[in-house]
Amino acid sequence: MALTKVGNRWVAVDVETTGLSFRRGGRIIEIGALAIEEGEIVSEFETLLHCDAVIPWQVSQIHGITQTMLQGKPAFREILPSFCRFIRDSVLIAHNAPFDVGFLRAEFGRLGLPLKLRSICTLRLSQRYFPELPNHRLETVYNYIMGQKNRANQCHRALADARMVAAIWLYFLREANGKSASMV
Repeated sequence: MALTKVGNRWVAVDVETTGLSFRRGGRIIEIGALAIEEGEIVSEFETLLHCDAVIPWQVSQIHGITQTMLQGKPAFREILPSFCRFIRDSVLIAHNAPFDVGFLRAEFGRLGLPLKLRSICTLRLSQRYFPELPNHRLETVYNYIMGQKNRANQCHRALADARMVAAIWLYFLREANGKSASMV
């Protein structure tokens, strides 16, 4: 299947969470997403989210999000209608999609709703097409493709990370240019 035939609308998405596992009670506390149509970013979605889970100190050190920052922010339930409109009929693109999409599915599931969108993992694509990289972290792949260094203070915030995911995905779309590439 050609990458360019995967969909007409893609949403590059990243989430920041209270922990590494939704199965162990981790919750989404920030969503960043960029809608891509015809090879262009056409809109964005960003929000911090209030939840009842505590952000462990070590986790807060990674993304810089604190409990105080979440005070007065909407719960996932409150942003669900606008987020569903944003991701409508899209293929979700994420770096380590099982993590990001898994957390989204868990949040939808808490509300008794399914998340029935396809997803593509740029981590898996980079592992397949860039085996020479020392690692396949988002920043590493982005820097390799863009030929520049990403400033550390931009990493691990949802919208900034979603921008890197979008750039990686757009690179793969341009490179595919109708060539056959199997889905990973």
